[in-house]
Amino acid sequence: MVEKIKVGNRYIGEGEPVFIAAEISCNHLQKKDYALKLIEEAKAAGADGVKFQTYTPDTITADIDNEYFRIKGTLWEGKTLYELYNEAYTPWEWFPELKDKADEEGLIFFSSPFDETSVDLLEKLDCPIYKIASFEINHIPLLRYIASKKKPIILSTGVSTLEDIELALKSIREEGLEEIAVLKCTSAYPAPVNEMNLATIKDIKERFDVVPGLSDHTINIMVTVVAVSMGAKIIEKHFMLDRKAGGPDAEFSLEPAEFKNMVKAVRDTEQMEPNELKEKIKSLGEVEQAIGKVNYELTEKVKNHKFFMRSIFVVKDMKEGEIFSRDNIRVIRPNKGMHPKYYSGILGKKAKKNIEKGTPLESNMVEE
Repeated sequence: MVEKIKVGNRYIGEGEPVFIAAEISCNHLQKKDYALKLIEEAKAAGADGVKFQTYTPDTITADIDNEYFRIKGTLWEGKTLYELYNEAYTPWEWFPELKDKADEEGLIFFSSPFDETSVDLLEKLDCPIYKIASFEINHIPLLRYIASKKKPIILSTGVSTLEDIELALKSIREEGLEEIAVLKCTSAYPAPVNEMNLATIKDIKERFDVVPGLSDHTINIMVTVVAVSMGAKIIEKHFMLDRKAGGPDAEFSLEPAEFKNMVKAVRDTEQMEPNELKEKIKSLGEVEQAIGKVNYELTEKVKNHKFFMRSIFVVKDMKEGEIFSRDNIRVIRPNKGMHPKYYSGILGKKAKKNIEKGTPLESNMVEE
């Protein structure tokens, strides 16, 4: 039974204080001084760790503008995937200084890698844990590569079906890694309180034998009180200095004073007796709706965001009979082609017909 995972010099899990992570994501607005200030403010607000995301537009998608790569029906409507990630990524040359700053502040520094080269960068920095973003849960080649590094993994489930979660955990464990945390997550931005179904947190722990937690995209800080009452041992919340500054994640990020209040709510919750905690949750009114039920079904709003998962795409024009290679097919966003789990099996096979660059790969395009 996995009760705890070890991260740096501390444990996360049963009998330990809730681990609270400030998700910086793209809220540095591509200003390094701003990013460093965010680390300072996260510490002052009571965070235990700071999380970044490690990708470039070219490691997460392709610079293609066709119907498959244009974003529809979400907060980022009208952009291509490449345009969105070009304005959101964290420059890789910053990472050593960001890690040093977090160490100086006594915070655990970690990140979500989005390809093998970003894992390699984080390995050089000796990051103690890896976070797998919700949209990467089906990127089985990447999950296996991360697991091979034998560091604990935090896995988000926002756009995942039960089958997705089971396959991800199976793939990680086949690499010999058991130190895994799984976060309940609703991938809507911001997420409605009544769609959180935080009762699922207990089921995650029991069903998958992992440390459970919450990646929270609501704008209500008291949702975390409910999550902790359901057994969450990790809370991850997007963090920024000032929502008025804008940015892709501004609508569902907390400012420092709000984050500090959330931390206090979590710490107070940890000290409450069960009956006292029940009364506290009842007093929260609308927020009590966040309990919901055990549920792994995806709402229509969340299904729209499955677009941001990975699949296999042809990234160079190919002729009939040409061999599939790492040069002409890639596992990238969006989720329009074959499942990434088939990638290694396709390499070395031949194209059954001419295929244009930017086409999602389908099985009928591959010779048996």
